Amino acid sequence: MRRLIALLVACLLLAACATRPPGPAVVLPALRLAPSALGHDLAVQQRLVFRFGSHVRELDALLEVDASDVRLAVQAMGRTGVRLQWDGKELVEQRAAWLPSAVRGERVLDDVQFSLWPADAIRAVLPAGWELVERDGFRELRRNGQVWLQREQVDATTLRVRNGVDDYELMIESVAGGVHDP
Repeated sequence: MRRLIALLVACLLLAACATRPPGPAVVLPALRLAPSALGHDLAVQQRLVFRFGSHVRELDALLEVDASDVRLAVQAMGRTGVRLQWDGKELVEQRAAWLPSAVRGERVLDDVQFSLWPADAIRAVLPAGWELVERDGFRELRRNGQVWLQREQVDATTLRVRNGVDDYELMIESVAGGVHDP
């Protein structure tokens, strides 16, 4: 019996070591755009489908933007996982204990701003070597010609974000208020 347990533990350790190769040595630039740079107020309820490898998680989000603040609450099964408030200078984050540490408030804010803020506002804050390309409902953040972040306008209410650095996909469906390409 001890040999069986030792064999199982060894298999689990090997599986843990072999699960994912190290990610690319690329860090996406932080956008941290002013709420007013969106150019209009926004209040929308959204359905999020997050895919990371074989894991799929469905979440609900409430997003509000006005000239002074971005407010976002993300819920799973009726429980709030994270609340974010961004005033253009400080990001305040309230997290539930059950929320995985991989869900970072800074990345969530950047995904929202990359998806919804005007391209010119994004281009203005990109560091050297990064470019934003936009065409036919697609938006791509590139470095040295390589696409690292992509947003696709799937239809009038749905956006798809693909993150090549952190290797995930996020579908954002607006339930009320619609999503539009600013």
